[in-house]
Amino acid sequence: MNDTGNDGTTEALNPFMPSPDDMQHWASVIGRAQQMMLEYALGQANDGNASAAALFDPAKWLDNPAAKLWSEQSSKMWDQGVAFWTSLASIGQPIGPGVPAEGVKDRRFTDAEWTANPVFAMIRQTYGLLAEQMLATTRQFEGLDPAARAKMEFAAKAMADAMAPTNLALTNPEVIKRAVETRGESLLKGLRHMLNDLSRGQLSHVDPDAFEVGVNIATTPGKVIHETDLYQLIQYTPTTKEVLAVPLLIFPPWINRFYILDLNPAKSFVAWAVEQGLSVFVVSWKSADASMSEIVWDDYVAAQVDAIDTVRDALDVPAVHTIGYCVAGTTLAATLAMLAARGEADKVQSVTFFTAQVDFEQAGDLKMFVDDSYLALLQQLSAPGFLDGRYMAATFNSLRGRDLIWNYVVSNYLLGNDYPPFDLLYWNGDTTNLPAKWHRQYLVDLYRDNRMVIPNSLSVMGTPIDLRKIETPAYIQAGREDHIAPLASVWRLMDHLSGPKTFLLAGSGHIAGVVNPPAAGKYQYWTGDGEAATLDDFVASASETKGSWWPHWIGWISERDGAKTAVKGARIPGKGSKKAIEDAPGRYVKQR
Repeated sequence: MNDTGNDGTTEALNPFMPSPDDMQHWASVIGRAQQMMLEYALGQANDGNASAAALFDPAKWLDNPAAKLWSEQSSKMWDQGVAFWTSLASIGQPIGPGVPAEGVKDRRFTDAEWTANPVFAMIRQTYGLLAEQMLATTRQFEGLDPAARAKMEFAAKAMADAMAPTNLALTNPEVIKRAVETRGESLLKGLRHMLNDLSRGQLSHVDPDAFEVGVNIATTPGKVIHETDLYQLIQYTPTTKEVLAVPLLIFPPWINRFYILDLNPAKSFVAWAVEQGLSVFVVSWKSADASMSEIVWDDYVAAQVDAIDTVRDALDVPAVHTIGYCVAGTTLAATLAMLAARGEADKVQSVTFFTAQVDFEQAGDLKMFVDDSYLALLQQLSAPGFLDGRYMAATFNSLRGRDLIWNYVVSNYLLGNDYPPFDLLYWNGDTTNLPAKWHRQYLVDLYRDNRMVIPNSLSVMGTPIDLRKIETPAYIQAGREDHIAPLASVWRLMDHLSGPKTFLLAGSGHIAGVVNPPAAGKYQYWTGDGEAATLDDFVASASETKGSWWPHWIGWISERDGAKTAVKGARIPGKGSKKAIEDAPGRYVKQR
């Protein structure tokens, strides 16, 4: 639109001058935002729900000596940043588009404006310099032991990720463009997402209403056939006319919901195992409440023994195959050591470890959460006798803060994107509470003091345990990119068990490395010398196979005992001596 002056010339209107309609619209946007925040504040005041928002307080998770030590140097770092800006200002030529270092890719800066626009290029370059300086500063301290230095670097990386200009609306070109295109509606939508999350006390990765357990997730048919105060035992309905005589009993971690192994028919390890002709049983742990304040390791070991005996008795079989995932695998190793010491090892035909650890010397970043200050914080947070699962989720998310925290802050809050209907992320946010006494015991005895690999240092159910007594055939699976149970740490199982062992290295990490169905055609796995003395020797001997490792595992299971039996009687859930209590997935997995 042009404007004609008195002298007949045509002048263009200033494109940066908002029209009255625009000004009225943006005033309305600001008013709506203020109203949303006021309603949230009033709701929090009425509910007295200050603890939920406190889950978002990063100080609770970075309040350790290393972070404090780093903060003492922060002013010096920022002084250097100011000097950098001053040096840029002294250059007589305008600053051109920034060019990232060759080969360096950062998904946060994929928008073209980060290189094409001199202003955003400068912001990006400055951030890169300051972030690098922050990390370099942590390496300049002298006299720190390795643990303190690791904590400091972790805190510095977390702070650097939090400081990224992509995390602020005014310094993220993609957010600015989206706000202009939507006339502010994206910002309002993002604000609504943020306030909802603050009310829940948890960062949402997906729409919490997108899935319903037992309806469109965790749907493999089966029955709950046994129940205690700590767990439910699910037996799944066979889909073959014959099944392997030896049943499979799966112990998932109690820090998550069991249905990571039963997300949907296409991804379900449970459904796939049933299709391979296995009689499959899964333990569904109860989320802790105040009644479980005195629960300790012995109780989880006793539960595993009870589940093993229940399956043996229900199917009238001498032994079961077992799987232990993550911390349930750690406990399963203790269970096997206890059974071996008591002369009852023959109850278990084989054991498979999914990304499990018994030797915590190289347990990775999680070892930073076992110092005295963190344990004191846990005690404070666990006053009701259990630890709210949202705190544990925040801890795990912090290990990959850039991907699991800030990525969603930008997408959900700043860009106002719709939540993706992603079942894995829904499971990740479906937290479980942990018994406070046992959780502390686990962190101290295993992560901090590494007592499980010291023969007879620990006892369970009154029996000292020695991992060297475990002669049960073992299949040990590790994830190449696992940041929860690092590859080098999982490998240590090879050093401490005495029976025949098969080690398999899967592509990807703690979840995708395990949940990798054959039909997906994703990733790969490596097999090698089972007698290799070290992990490096194994890797040197290993050969790669494309796709899922599940077929390799079922072949290993069949080699242990290939005998089959007809599907009838107790092989059908609820038709034997153990009657059906309710349909799978049961009540416990739905309790919050």
